[in-house]
Amino acid sequence: MKTDIEIAREIELKKIKNVAEEIGIPRADVQNYGRYMAKIPLSLIDEEKVNKHNLILVTAITPTKAGIGKTTVSIGLTLGLNKIGKKAIVALREPSLGPCFGMKGGAAGGGYSQVLPMENINLHFTGDFHAVTSAHNMISALLDNYIYQTRNTCEGLKEIKWKRVLDVNDRSLRYIVSGLGGSVNGIPSETGFDITPASEIMAILCLASGIDDLKHRIGNILLGYTNDDRPFTVNDLGIAGAITVLLKDALLPNLVQTTENTAAFIHGGPFANIAHGCNSVVATKMALTFGEYVVTEAGFGADLGAEKFFDIKCRKAGLQPKLTVIVVTAQSLKMHGGVPENQIKKPNIQGIENGLANLDKHLGNMQKFGQRVAVTFNRFAADIDEEITKVAAYCKQKDVGFAVNTVFADGGHGGVDLARLVVDMIENSPSAPLNYMYEDTDSVRDKIKKVTEGIYGASSVVYTTLAEKKLRQIESLGITNYPICIAKTQYSFSSDPKAYGLAKNFELKVRDVVINNGAGMIVVIMGEIMRMPGLPKEPQAKQIDIVNGFVEGLS
Repeated sequence: MKTDIEIAREIELKKIKNVAEEIGIPRADVQNYGRYMAKIPLSLIDEEKVNKHNLILVTAITPTKAGIGKTTVSIGLTLGLNKIGKKAIVALREPSLGPCFGMKGGAAGGGYSQVLPMENINLHFTGDFHAVTSAHNMISALLDNYIYQTRNTCEGLKEIKWKRVLDVNDRSLRYIVSGLGGSVNGIPSETGFDITPASEIMAILCLASGIDDLKHRIGNILLGYTNDDRPFTVNDLGIAGAITVLLKDALLPNLVQTTENTAAFIHGGPFANIAHGCNSVVATKMALTFGEYVVTEAGFGADLGAEKFFDIKCRKAGLQPKLTVIVVTAQSLKMHGGVPENQIKKPNIQGIENGLANLDKHLGNMQKFGQRVAVTFNRFAADIDEEITKVAAYCKQKDVGFAVNTVFADGGHGGVDLARLVVDMIENSPSAPLNYMYEDTDSVRDKIKKVTEGIYGASSVVYTTLAEKKLRQIESLGITNYPICIAKTQYSFSSDPKAYGLAKNFELKVRDVVINNGAGMIVVIMGEIMRMPGLPKEPQAKQIDIVNGFVEGLS
């Protein structure tokens, strides 16, 4: 089969204003970024339509290095819905340069289920990530200047909570010392970098309802504490307006198209293992304004991405998904069933059966949220019918909808069965109100306990001395009502990335707690998860090149 980028090049793209017109967006409101990408003004969002139309979440079992294809299935399901006559739009996150040049090579779908132009989307796109990086680091520079200018006064700060960000995987920047070389270069201090998707600015961009809300949230960002223990925010620096100016264009959702020329909104990009893992609220609402069915995804497995989608994004934005689709593959089920990685492409019915324990846990978790759940088997050429039959029989036993998809190879045609299943379940089975795993009024410890025990299956949670201190600060600030955002490995229910399948009787350690006062959430860091990833031994960057004017190596 052709590579993703070869397929993408062969698609004849429509001008983006034509794509916009086909879903009802007036040409005059389309803000072009070239011929095939555009930003759409927030004034077009219609809350009445948002509440009336059908939102579908695509998530997955616990991911493995073999991949699940969640983005590909999200796009393919949308294509399938359009094939059966439904007005469907997909709303996804933007790719990060870190993983693209690190392990993945791209994050715009695959095969015949992609969003286009994929080279632009995977690289600089419309500049949103750069705007977030610049806004975040502008705060850092202005904060450092404030510290330098007040270094000999009582207005100084005794504790700094703000670091810098960069959209590159670079382990050397996790912990650094800045301000060296004499007083003219600032004040020496221990600091570090997170990757841009972990920036609180990224979370704020994805949760803000409009420009005023964006400015308000930016002003509330907690930067540190004064010498007399008062919280010090961006508002205290007096720069909330300036930072908002840097983000005014980035706040607008990006409109692109799929491999079958249907509309797609791609906006925002927090990771689900270190942030809340969802595309922006405004992009989702824009899609719901113009599409009767909207498919969106949450990062990594359902334990991380879907939980945060419900407990953070839906809670804050008032969204009510009608259905959740869980993606499985033969290879991932085998890995969770104890089959060695070098053998997962070989037939192994027992491995599939053993791996169903991981799916079972995710199904139960989604049902705790009151969700109708469907399972889709993301089929590849090497998969055999006996393995698929095993998964289908399990889903029938569990009274869960099941459909095979071949969207990677067949595009929308390969998503028709899944689309019909989704429509049938939404139209003919009773829906229930969305449940949350915890209440706003619960203590932070109780919220952590309910997620770690109720979703992950942990037997206990312990806290470091630093985490205990942060919890006391949260109580003193009166923000225990914020939702929590747990940062941990995506490869396991536990904090051990090699504990495949269904981890049991494990303890989770809260290493640190980060207050995202502007985003209105509390980031709980567990185990050895890093908010600045490193590069693998053979980074994908070695495969990326430009040959005869064409980009190669993106996938």
